[in-house]
Amino acid sequence: MLPIANLKDLYQSTFEFFASRSPFFSFSAFSAEDSVSNFSFPLTPKEPTPRNLSPDEESASLRDRLDAAERIDYSHNTSSCNPSFGASTAASTLYSMRREHDATKNELSKTKAEVARWEERYKTLEKTLKETRDLLKVRDQEIQELKQRERHSPECHRHPTHIDYQRSCDPARQRSDSSQSRQIRLSADWSEIRDDGLSQANGNHRRNGNDPDNVSTVSEEERAQSRSLETFLNKIDLWSGAQVIQAVQDLNSEILQFAASATELCTFSKQRPNSAKVTQASSEVATRLGAALSRLLATRDHSQDPMLVQLALQGCISYCISRALSSFCIGYQSKANITLTQIYTHMFHSEPQPTSSRWRALTHKHIHELHPELNEYAINEMTETIFRWSLDIFLISGSTNPQPNPASRENFRARFGAQVKRISKAACRLAQVTKEEIMSANFEVIAADSGQSFDGQEMMDAFEDYRSSDGVVLCTTELGLRCSMSRATSDAPASEESIDRRILLRPKVVLESVVEVIDPR
Repeated sequence: MLPIANLKDLYQSTFEFFASRSPFFSFSAFSAEDSVSNFSFPLTPKEPTPRNLSPDEESASLRDRLDAAERIDYSHNTSSCNPSFGASTAASTLYSMRREHDATKNELSKTKAEVARWEERYKTLEKTLKETRDLLKVRDQEIQELKQRERHSPECHRHPTHIDYQRSCDPARQRSDSSQSRQIRLSADWSEIRDDGLSQANGNHRRNGNDPDNVSTVSEEERAQSRSLETFLNKIDLWSGAQVIQAVQDLNSEILQFAASATELCTFSKQRPNSAKVTQASSEVATRLGAALSRLLATRDHSQDPMLVQLALQGCISYCISRALSSFCIGYQSKANITLTQIYTHMFHSEPQPTSSRWRALTHKHIHELHPELNEYAINEMTETIFRWSLDIFLISGSTNPQPNPASRENFRARFGAQVKRISKAACRLAQVTKEEIMSANFEVIAADSGQSFDGQEMMDAFEDYRSSDGVVLCTTELGLRCSMSRATSDAPASEESIDRRILLRPKVVLESVVEVIDPR
């Protein structure tokens, strides 16, 4: 145990140590408010009280005083640091508020732009709605006028799709018509037929008096007739006249590209070998394109200018496609095709247009459903025919590349196989459109026959800018399109006068006088 004298020295040294380490550790720093207890801390150590303290009690008292001094020092340090800490906290709060303000401003500007965009769209939709309403009013007026005209006209059984035929045959008007207006016309015509049926039913009811059996029989017949007419009227054209014309023009462009590229790739010689193959090829070309063109190809020199060979290629492909599209179903059996063509021709001349069109579409559709491979077969057959006819033309024209040997011909097929197959697919697609997807009229792809006299109303001269267009046709280089509409009724005899025909696209032909333009010597 330490003596009291040593304890006093420890106390004095401890006091001096804390006084030197902390400037706040002084007598003035202690007050009655800051003190933890009621004792006071003297500036200098005093004499111990007369009461004798044990070392443990003296040590506990010293520990309490040291703890109080540390708390006072901590409070002073905290108070001295509070201003900077508060300033940093305020700056951080202000920065976060500014960020939130900027984000709110950006969101507000985006919202304003979105509102402006939606307002503009609303105005556009409102304008479109107004135009549509105006169009409907005009259509309603036309419908009322047509109804009044139909009631006062002597031909009460005029076919309801006559307006559709006029619009599909006129490309300029077809571009401006929409599917909605066509549906309005069909519904108007159907309502007209329904009103006429109701008036006829009322007339029959008045004629039959009060006989309920007769009334029920007549009403059932009228309903059956109305349902059959509705089947035709609900079927609208999926293609317009302008779209069919564009499809034919695209097909002509494909034919021209193939003929030009194939002729440019080939080389020709003045000498022609006299063989059985050349003689047979000349005979077949004369059968397809005429004797005049076959003779020109076999006798003229094409080594310098193969323009005549290119025209002959265009002519042979155009003839191949027009002959294929003239059949009822491309690729089908020849005897069945002839029979179906005769049936449809007779029906087209003697029945109303919707009846014959519907029969044609259903028959063509079900043939392909019964023979799903027929379309691919037709494409391959047409591709093979185009290659065979083209190689015959090259053979009689004195071509040295491709040569008559099989290897050279296979190279030619590999070089132009994809291009020719694209032509065949376009032709078969056009056949499907004209047979199945158009009800208001009958569209035919046409070509002028070789040896036919030139008629400017039905055909177009490919070289009309270089000379006068007169003479006979040498070949057809671009296909044309004709639209036919039957005005026949079921109770009227068949006649050509009941058929309206219009050429929408004149076929482009080359006349025999083209030789003077190509080789003027």
